[in-house]
Amino acid sequence: MPKKRSGGGLSATQQAAKFLGVSVLAGAVLAGIALPAAGALGLAAKGSVQGFDDIPANLKRPPLSQRTTILDDEGHQLAQVYSRDRTVVDLKDISPYMQKAIVAIEDSRFYQHGAIDLKGVLRALNKNAQSGGVAQGASTLTQQYVKNVFIEEAGDDPTKVAQATQQTLGRKIKELKYAIQVEKQLGKKKILENYLNITFFGQQAYGVEAASQRYFSEHAKDLNLQQAALLAGIVQSPSRYDPVNDAAEATKRRNVVLQRMAEVGDISQAEADKAKKEPLDLKVTQPRNGCITAVKGASFFCKYVEQVFLNNPVFGKTREERAKVWNQGGLTIRTTLDPQAQASVQASLKQHIYKSDPVAAAAVLVEPGTGKVVAMGQSKPYGYGKNETEINYSVGNDMGGSNFGFPTGSTFKAFVAAAAIEQGKPPTQQYSSPYQMPYPSPVQTCGGKPWVNTDNTKVQNESTSEHGPYAMKEAMAKSVNTYFVQLISDIGLCPVVNMTDKLHVVQGNGDKLPQVPAIALGSKGISPLTMATAYAAFASRGTYCTPIAIESITQKIGNQVKSLTVPKSTCSRVMSQNTADTVNTLLQGVIDSGTGQEAGLSDRDNAGKTGTTDERKNAWFVGYTPNLAGAVWVGSATQKVQMNHITIGGVYHEQVFGADVPGPIWRDAMTGALEGKPAPSFHLVDIPDAPAKDKGKDKGKGKGKGGGNKGDTGGIFGGLIGGLTNGGTGGANDGGTTPNPTFSLPGGFIQGQNGTNGNGFGGRHG
Repeated sequence: MPKKRSGGGLSATQQAAKFLGVSVLAGAVLAGIALPAAGALGLAAKGSVQGFDDIPANLKRPPLSQRTTILDDEGHQLAQVYSRDRTVVDLKDISPYMQKAIVAIEDSRFYQHGAIDLKGVLRALNKNAQSGGVAQGASTLTQQYVKNVFIEEAGDDPTKVAQATQQTLGRKIKELKYAIQVEKQLGKKKILENYLNITFFGQQAYGVEAASQRYFSEHAKDLNLQQAALLAGIVQSPSRYDPVNDAAEATKRRNVVLQRMAEVGDISQAEADKAKKEPLDLKVTQPRNGCITAVKGASFFCKYVEQVFLNNPVFGKTREERAKVWNQGGLTIRTTLDPQAQASVQASLKQHIYKSDPVAAAAVLVEPGTGKVVAMGQSKPYGYGKNETEINYSVGNDMGGSNFGFPTGSTFKAFVAAAAIEQGKPPTQQYSSPYQMPYPSPVQTCGGKPWVNTDNTKVQNESTSEHGPYAMKEAMAKSVNTYFVQLISDIGLCPVVNMTDKLHVVQGNGDKLPQVPAIALGSKGISPLTMATAYAAFASRGTYCTPIAIESITQKIGNQVKSLTVPKSTCSRVMSQNTADTVNTLLQGVIDSGTGQEAGLSDRDNAGKTGTTDERKNAWFVGYTPNLAGAVWVGSATQKVQMNHITIGGVYHEQVFGADVPGPIWRDAMTGALEGKPAPSFHLVDIPDAPAKDKGKDKGKGKGKGGGNKGDTGGIFGGLIGGLTNGGTGGANDGGTTPNPTFSLPGGFIQGQNGTNGNGFGGRHG
C-alpha cells in the first residue's frame, strides 16, 4: 500500500510519478518541467504540490484584453485606450513566416508531440543533472500558452501575477494538466493562433498584430522573413532583446531564429544567410495609449466617456464589474462628439486664453432636446506636466472633475427667474432694488424653519449707480443683485430649489443646493456641464434632457462582435413653454442690451447670462441658441487668483467680467460650431418695458412711484423686503423717490441709502 503523508494523500514523489504515468498514457509528452536532478528527480522541490486529480478539469480562458477605440459622431478615431495593447487576429491573418519562426525557436517539435515533450524533458533533466541546478527548461508552446492564460487572468494584480509565474512544482503540474486538456480541445492550429495573440512582445505590445504595428508599422499578415524572425526572437526575453533599445542584441537573436529555421527545414540556408545580412529596418509606432493621446483636444471628453462607463450601472451592477469590462477592452465606442464643434471650442480657447496664464478656462457644448454633449475642452491640456492638468474642469467630482465645481455668479439668476415665472410672477414684477441692503429675512424654505439673516449679512450691486426700482427685464439685463434677492425672498426658497432639482443642478461634489438666499447670486460651486444642460432646457422650451456622451458600443470578444446597451438621455418637462419662452426673452435682452453684449451672435437668435463671483475668482458665460447650448468658465481651479489687473490671452484686464473673457470664448466657439447649421428662432413673448424711473426731485411725497402690479404694496417697505414694488430706492445720489415714514425708526434701520460698500455675499453681476 502506498505510503501516505501525515496530511493524507500521496507524497510529492508519488504524485509526480502518477502524473508522469498519466501524461505518457494520455499520449502527451512531458515537456517544459525544468527540474533539478537532485533528490528523487527533484520532484520534492520548493512549493506545494496539488493532487493531480484535484486540479479542476477545465482551464478558464478569459477573453483576451484588447484595445478600445473611441470615435466621434462621424466615426473618426479620437483615441485608443487599453490595459493591454492587443488586437486579436485569425491565424490566416498572420504571416506564414511568423508562424514558422515562432515554432522553430520556441518548440520545433510542436507538430510531432502532444502537450508534453518527453524528449525535451529528458534532455532538460540531463542538462540540469550536469549543472546541479535548473539550467534548461523544455516547455512546449502549449504549456507556454497555458502559462500566459494564467498571467492574463491575473490582470494587473501584482500578487496574482506573482502566483501565475512562480517557479513551483505545484504550478508546473497544474500547467501540464491544462496543457493536455487544451491539446484535446483546441488542436495545434488554434493553439498557435491563441499563443501568437496572447504572448508579450515588449514595448507594451501584446500579440503579434500589436507587435507588428509597434516595430514595423505593418499588419501581422505582411511580415517578411527577417521581420518575423525578429519578433519570434523577442518572446524569450522582451527586455533583453528589445530592438528599440538594443539593436545589436536584437539582431543577434534574430539571426539565431533564422538559423534555427534553416536547421528545421523551414527555409534554406541561403535564405537564412541572406536575411541575416538585412538591417532591422524598424519603423516604430510609439504606443498611444489612453485619453492623453486623444486628437482634436478631446482628451477630457475621452476621460468623461470613460467615467460615464465606469459610473453607469447599464454596463455592470458594480463599479468592479464595469471596470473589468473596460479593462477587457475590445470596445468600439461611438460618441456624441461633433468634430466641427470640438474644433471650434479648442480654437476659441486657444485664441482667448493661454495655457501658461494664471487662470484656466473650460467650455462645453450640449444639444438641446437630446442631451448630447457635442464638445468639451479647456485651456490647460490634459497631462501631468507644467501648465497641464488631469482634472476635467467641465464636470463634477464623480466624473473626474473638481471637488466642488465653481461658483456660478449671476448665471444662477436665470433659475430664480424661471422659478418665479413658473409660480405666476409676471416678468414686469418690480422691486425697489437698492444699491445695498441686508438679505431680506425671514425667507420661507421647503417645509422647515424659515431662513433668518441672523448676522445681518448685506448684499450689494456691482456699482452704486445700480439702484431701482427695476422690473425683471432690466434687472436681468443689468444683473442687479438686490432685485433677485428680493425676488427669491418674495417667492421663497422652495420654488427655486424645486426648479433646480428638476434641472439636475447640483453642486460639483454632488450635494443638493442649500436653501439660503445667497444661491440667487451663484454662491455655490457647479460644473460647466451641469450649467450647459440646465440652460439647454430653456432652449428646448422647458424640456430638460440628461447629458449623454455615448451613441453606441460594440464589443469584440475573440472573433465575436456584439452590441452593448448604452444609457439613453431621459427627457422631461420641467417648466411650461411659456416660462421657458419668457426666460429666453429675458436672457436675449442680456445679449442685446445688457451685460452680455460682447458675447452675442450676430447671425441668429441667441440668449445668455454673464456671471462673476466675489473677488473676481470666477467668471462665466452660459448661453444658447434654439439648437445649441454652451457654458464657459474662467478662473483658477484653486480659487486663489483674483482676476484684477491681470493679463489673459495676451490682453490686459483691469477687472474681469463674464462678458469680456468667457463671453468672447463662448461667442467664437458657438459661431464655429453652428457654421452651416440651421438658425431657428426663439418663441419670444412681449414684456413691456417698465416706466422710466423718476430721477428728478422728490415728486413722490412718500408714495411709491410707477409700474407696480396689481396687488403689490408700495411704501416704506419697498426698499427692505421682497414682494414689494418700487416704494423705496437706494443710493443717496440718485435723486429718486424715498419713503416718508409716519413713525420713527431706529438709526441705521434702513440700509442701502448711503451708497457705501457692504460685504457682498455670493456673486457679482457679469
